[in-house]
Amino acid sequence: MMRSLYSGVSGLKVHQTKMDVIGNNISNVNTVGFKSSSVTFTDIFYQTSQASSGPNAATGAGGTNAKQIGLGSSLGAISTNITTQGGSQRTDNPFDLMISGESFFVVNDGTTNYFTKAGNFTVDANGTLVTSSGNSVMGWRADDEGNIIQDRVKSLQIMSETNMTTSPQATASATAYGNINRSDDAYAVGGSGNIPLSVSFYDNLGYEYKANFNITQIDALTGEYNVRLKTVTLDSNVIFDYDTATDDVKTAIGDDVNFTLLFNMDKGDSVAEENVQLADGSTTVSTLEGIQPGGMMKADNIATFDFNGIISSMGTIEIDFSTVTNYGSSTTIDSKRGDLEDLNGGKGVGKMSSIAIQQDGKVVASYSNGDIKTVGQIVVASFANAAGLEKVGDNLYAATLNSGEFNGIGMDVTADGGKFSTGVLEMSNVDLATEFTDMIVTQRGFQANSRIITTSDSMLEELISLKR
Repeated sequence: MMRSLYSGVSGLKVHQTKMDVIGNNISNVNTVGFKSSSVTFTDIFYQTSQASSGPNAATGAGGTNAKQIGLGSSLGAISTNITTQGGSQRTDNPFDLMISGESFFVVNDGTTNYFTKAGNFTVDANGTLVTSSGNSVMGWRADDEGNIIQDRVKSLQIMSETNMTTSPQATASATAYGNINRSDDAYAVGGSGNIPLSVSFYDNLGYEYKANFNITQIDALTGEYNVRLKTVTLDSNVIFDYDTATDDVKTAIGDDVNFTLLFNMDKGDSVAEENVQLADGSTTVSTLEGIQPGGMMKADNIATFDFNGIISSMGTIEIDFSTVTNYGSSTTIDSKRGDLEDLNGGKGVGKMSSIAIQQDGKVVASYSNGDIKTVGQIVVASFANAAGLEKVGDNLYAATLNSGEFNGIGMDVTADGGKFSTGVLEMSNVDLATEFTDMIVTQRGFQANSRIITTSDSMLEELISLKR
């Protein structure tokens, strides 16, 4: 009689435990990265009133089974549904991440590494990537060149003072382009003016200067022009003026501050006459043997200017004029930093303008000067038995003896075929339909076990009343 009472009590306890787990699952239905749990029961030891016996060949008696009375149920296991992925929630926050795969983010509270599926990250005042509860997101840091150092995981200071800017680079070359019309009255010998050309450049401190040149025609017949440095300005302030500079400064700049352009002339078979304006302003008739502007310059088409003579933080700039033409179209000439392959153009100080996390976890920063730099990589941890991890609250798990240990280095999320999705969070994997069904079954089980107790109590009451 007393056995049924205790069996009923044990049944009440395990069903109450299952109800507690169901309640926890439902309460976390909208918790980021939450993994639901499930409960299984086991029966407990039995009281054997008669052992089993085998058949007796001598007497012909058959065997009998043991007579055992169970003593109730017990909690078998509370298992975490760790491999079932939750739904995706789009947030468009660049620091919100979802792992596609069975690995975990690695985070640290200052002393211990923990693991989580919740990827709702942010950046603290020190520029460190952290969880919503302030734990540092761990990964691999990058060197000054943006190369990932695959070593023991460290906190990712992706927006530290060091990463907020990139170094400037002095301009080493520039390219002039456009066309000079040798018959343009405005720029011909004795004409009304000069051809202006501005070349911008950076020094090694990131200051941007502008060198202003004048191009004047020396001889229209030979296609010869003089390029002269006129002024150098910084923020519209003139820091060098050719007309007032000393001869020593002019000489130090290079090419005596003047550079002569000479266009090649293609000779044809036809003979033509042309009015040629001479240096003294007079005009003469010249017979030409098909001389036409060829639009190509000779090999010595690179002017070298050493600006160190007027800017201590600046070196030599080579200006390539090889793409300038001498056609009969309108005169338009301009310049760009860099050579013909857009190299060595220099750059100013780069300020971080945006930051993005790639599918492999690399954190890439973009800067105002065009630089793109990898500042770190988020890593993940994988376990042989992820269900063996211990929940410690705040969406965190701790490694246990049965889950396997974390090696302290982690791995690239793509190593096991996974990836990161940016601007997306993994939500809870709680299935409400399953939870409500389990709730009904659990409630009925609890009611049935309570009936065991009340019925056993009634039977005891009948037994006691026999003495009346």
